[in-house]
This record gives sequence, structure tokens and C-alpha cells, in this order.
Amino acid sequence: MQNIHIATIIIIAVNVLISLKGFNDFSFFEKYKFNIAGIRRGEQLRMLSSGFLHVDFTHLLFNMITLYFFADVVVLNVGVPRFILIYVLSLFVGNLLSFYLHKDEYHYSAVGASGAVMGIIYSAILFAPDSTIYFMPAWLFGLLYLFYSIYGMRKRIGNIGHDAHFGGAIAGYLSTIIFAPFLIETSLWLVGVLAIPILVLFVLYKFGKI
Repeated sequence: MQNIHIATIIIIAVNVLISLKGFNDFSFFEKYKFNIAGIRRGEQLRMLSSGFLHVDFTHLLFNMITLYFFADVVVLNVGVPRFILIYVLSLFVGNLLSFYLHKDEYHYSAVGASGAVMGIIYSAILFAPDSTIYFMPAWLFGLLYLFYSIYGMRKRIGNIGHDAHFGGAIAGYLSTIIFAPFLIETSLWLVGVLAIPILVLFVLYKFGKI
């Protein structure tokens, strides 16, 4: 079992406590979930609070286990304050992209830490591209996952916030490069490869395909 930093433990604990509250209190869940109508009424807190709520225990467990495996790579390379900032920015940017793409769908709702966790995963990939995720190199997983997210956004596959995942990944990617600019020199190929799906999404959006 790997060592786990106290900062990661605290983030996991906050997710667990708020999610458990949401599981047992419907009005609490409804008040703090991501919801377009609520946000447009001025309830901007939902942009952050929704990232600590989950649909069920399986959803919570999957996100927290994933965070457990990747968080400390980021902590080790950028330190605790920047790790927390990457997490929060990824959560917020993921929800911001969701809001932008669904702003006219007043019924649209979502919850989960997936955007934040994806930001941490992409940060970890930049620092450890040769590590493995699902038996493939981390950098290849990152590339394929973003293309899958684009496909999921276009086809609206499943009850999954593909846009929040993508937004979180973008935030994790960009903030990590800002915090560790040496990556542009030491891993230029990786920085370039992971930028490809981001550029593809931008082009598709400009041509009205997203």
C-alpha cells in the first residue's frame, strides 16, 4: 500500500462526508448539486459544491480510489498548495465547461468529483507518462480518454458528464505546465500530444459540431 499525503486524505474525507450527507438528505443534495436553472438564478456555489456530491457509493468509491492512486504524484512534484489549486481549478473549469455547453438546458444536473480527479490524472500523466493506467502507458490513456470524451460529448453517451471530465483535464494540463514549465523542455512531445484533442475540441466547437 502506497503512502498517502495528509492533503489527499483530507480531500477524500471531505468528499465522503458531503456525499454521505447527500445520500441521506435529498433536500441537501438538490440544493448543492450542479443544476443549470439554479446557477442561472445566482446559486454559483453549486459550481463547487456539486464536485463533492456523488450519485451513490459506487460513484464515490471509484472517484476516490482513482484520486488515491494519482494524487501523491502531483503532490510530490508541485507541493501541497499547488496540488489543491489544481484540484479545485479542475473541478471549477469542468463545471464551467458544462455550464457553457448546457446553458440553455435548464433541467441539466450533475454531481461528482470526476472533473477534479481528471485534472489530477492529467497532471500526474505529465510528470509520469510511462506509468500505466489500465495496462497501457499513461500518456496513451490520456490521449484516448480525451478523444472518447469528445465522442461522448457529441453523442451524449450514457449518464456521464463528458464535458466536465474534459474541462477538468484541460485545467489539470494547463495549470501543471504553468506550475512546472520545465516540462515544455523535458517532455515537449508529451505536452504536444496531449494538446491535440484540446485543439480538436476547439475546432469542432467553432464549426458547430459540439
